[in-house]
Order: sequence, then structure tokens, then C-alpha cells
Amino acid sequence: MATVGILGGTGPAGRGVAARLASAGYAVVLGSRDADRAKSTARGLTLRGEGTVDGGTNEEAAACNLVVVATPWDSAIATVSALRQMLKGKIVISMVNALTREGREMVALYPSRGSMSAQIAHALPESVVVGAFHHLPAAQMEDLDSSLDADVLIFSDDDDARRQVADMVDHMPGLRAVIAGSMSLASPIEAFTAVCISINIRHKAHSYVKMAGL
Repeated sequence: MATVGILGGTGPAGRGVAARLASAGYAVVLGSRDADRAKSTARGLTLRGEGTVDGGTNEEAAACNLVVVATPWDSAIATVSALRQMLKGKIVISMVNALTREGREMVALYPSRGSMSAQIAHALPESVVVGAFHHLPAAQMEDLDSSLDADVLIFSDDDDARRQVADMVDHMPGLRAVIAGSMSLASPIEAFTAVCISINIRHKAHSYVKMAGL
């Protein structure tokens, strides 16, 4: 069984990805700076299928075959930098968005390299960084009874890594992988998350991205 680690996985976004990965048959390690919190969070998830979710440290999550970064944006670089050697040669999926709230809206922030995916790629020069899972409503991701039918935009400069991540996403219930292109698309894809969240705040909804015509 393939293993997937989620750094900073105890938050809403990480929990949702973990629940759907487990439903697709993956063994998931929810990583955290607080292992006890991670274990408690893992026990609280409602799972289906043959996969598993266990809580542990970020180091234990980084030891998995594939690793997802689900930390808050302002701690992502410090987290991955500390694990650089453990992540060497691995596919690292960034789902991090640099956002701030202003009133009833979310506003995109632009890191010095244009996107969080590019920042993470710079911090992990010996890893292969892929962007995915940016526009998903966390509550519906975690609720396996929701009618979620969302597209996941995937980008990377490595075609093989993009395809591996797309295959994983296509096995997760309620999700369809859409390969968008190269890392050059990271900034607009990440920034659009602010639009999605702002719409959901304004309309008290749980909308998500669905690409028609594909």
C-alpha cells in the first residue's frame, strides 16, 4: 500500500485530503509538531475503504513515499526546510495558498518567487514539487457523504510527477484530476483560491471548481 504523509495535516484542509486518500486505499500519516494532537485528529476522522490514517510527527509524515504540504502558508518554508534531507528525491505536493482576510473577503498575497509552490521548490531543490488541492472546500472534503464533484488543477515542471499525482487524485472519491501545466501557472492558480473562499463567505456556500468541456 502506497503511503502519503501530510505535513501540518491536522487542519481542515489536511484532514479532508487524508479522509479521501484513505478512501482510495492509501495509508496516510497526519504529521504535526504535536504528535499527540495528530493522533487524536486521526482517530476522530470518519473513514471508508481499505486505507488508514495515523497521526504522528512531521518527520514521520516526511518518511512516506509521497508528501503533501498542508501547513499554514507562513510556516510552510520553515517546515519543509527542516525536512529537506528526508524529502530528497520525493514528490512533494504543495496545497499551500498565501492568503489574508480583509473584511468579508480573502486577498491573495504574492511571495517573492510569485507563489508558495515556487517558494517550496526553491527550499527543496532536490525534491519534485507539484501543486494540487488548492480550490477545495475543506468541510466537504472531510465529509465523505457530501456530494462533492470537484476538479483538482495540477501543475509542475515535471511531467511524470504531474501524471503520478493526477493518477492518485483520480482514485480519490469526488475528485477529478485536471493537469493544468507547468509551474508558471502556480501564481494564478493559488491566487484564485482567494476568489473561491470569498464567494463562499459571501454566499454562505461550499462551491468549488469544475471545468466544463473536458
